[in-house]
Amino acid sequence: MGWSCVVARAVAIFLMLSRASALTSDIFAAGKSDKEILDNLLKNSRYDKRLLPPVDDPEFCCGLTSPNDSLAQNNVGLSSLRPRSHNRGVLTVNVSVLLLSLASPDESSLKYEVEFLLQQQWYDPRLRYSNQSHYDFLNAIHHHEDIWLPDTYFIMHGDFKEFSQHSWDPIIPMHFALRIYRNGTINYLMRRHLILSCQGRLNIFPFDDPLCSFALESISYEQSAITYVWKNDEDTLRKSPSLTTLNAYLIQNQTIPCPIKASWRGNYSCLKVDLIFTRDRSFYFTTVFIPGIILVTSSFITFWLEWNAVPARVMIGVTTMLNFFTTSNGFRSTLPVVSNLTAMNVWDGVCMCFIYASLLEFVCVNYVGRKRPLHNVVYRPGENPVTQPGDKKRESTGGADLVSCTACTGPGACTHTANNGGVSEPCFVQVRKKEPPHPIRVAKTIDVIARITFPTAYAVFLIFFFIHYKAFS
Repeated sequence: MGWSCVVARAVAIFLMLSRASALTSDIFAAGKSDKEILDNLLKNSRYDKRLLPPVDDPEFCCGLTSPNDSLAQNNVGLSSLRPRSHNRGVLTVNVSVLLLSLASPDESSLKYEVEFLLQQQWYDPRLRYSNQSHYDFLNAIHHHEDIWLPDTYFIMHGDFKEFSQHSWDPIIPMHFALRIYRNGTINYLMRRHLILSCQGRLNIFPFDDPLCSFALESISYEQSAITYVWKNDEDTLRKSPSLTTLNAYLIQNQTIPCPIKASWRGNYSCLKVDLIFTRDRSFYFTTVFIPGIILVTSSFITFWLEWNAVPARVMIGVTTMLNFFTTSNGFRSTLPVVSNLTAMNVWDGVCMCFIYASLLEFVCVNYVGRKRPLHNVVYRPGENPVTQPGDKKRESTGGADLVSCTACTGPGACTHTANNGGVSEPCFVQVRKKEPPHPIRVAKTIDVIARITFPTAYAVFLIFFFIHYKAFS
């Protein structure tokens, strides 16, 4: 009877081992599809997606550098595929970003659209499978709802945003890929489209360089459970060889951990991306600055016209003023409605002052040129307080001819010496004032001075303006 018990137990053990061997062969048979393998790996008795992947495996280390490590070369049985006990270790999620496209609605906008591939990689020993299968990795795109995935979400300036503006668009589905490698490494790839609200220094617009930042973190697992790290310690984003840009000119980017600070809801691992863009200077020169310079210098043409060319000078002055107003208002209609556009306010204000000053210069020249010149005046004695020698004047007074007049020493009467015995009588004295410059000559002089001062002052302003604001950018 003892021997019969031993034989019965041996037969039972043999049958159990045969069944396990058959099950193992069935799961990882070379002819099985990846779907069938995943169906067996994700059975409820073996896998629970509500639990974090265990992180107590001593053979997993150091960055998930290769999906096909030494563990994948071993023939792993069912015992190694069963869930292990979960300790409270920290799960590491490696993250990398590949830029696909950058765009902005217009040059003056602070909204930038960024499209990129987000890769997340972590290790789940529950999903290891042996190398009896000819699959280097399993395509788990149709099993993504049955696998534990990081609940990563994006933070943009502290606001919760959708992953993509097309997330719920049935015509443009959300693209992703999910691969499981033999050693249990999971590679989760998503294509995302973000609209970022950027920060720019509008006081020096358009010489500012907008800064666009976004961060990603777990929404439910604190840093004691999940830690996000940049894969291979990358300090910059990778760019696709086919990277396309539209009104977005990326000059610098960096990937950094978020500043360590605990929020009201807890302490969460976080990664941050900074994108620094520059504006297309040629666009603003061709649409704002060069047209403004042309209009201002066109108003200076009036200084080379004749002072009395009223129709031409008025037409040039008024036309340049109206054109500048139209150009400035048309451009400002595309700008954000803010009050601190200091650089543009300075530009518009100074240019309008130069155009208006050239118009005022024409009014002044025309007024001076039309004034009548002063003539010589003959005064009787006592009528003019100016005292100076009188000119000789011949005039008949009752038969006596005037020969000369004595000098007038005051406002009193002047005397003369006549040829009829030296009788002194009052006489007329012609007083000639110093002749002022002719008004036309004065008007032309003003034009000559304006030809030098206006262009010189405007050139100095241009040099100072562009050097000053360029230094801030």
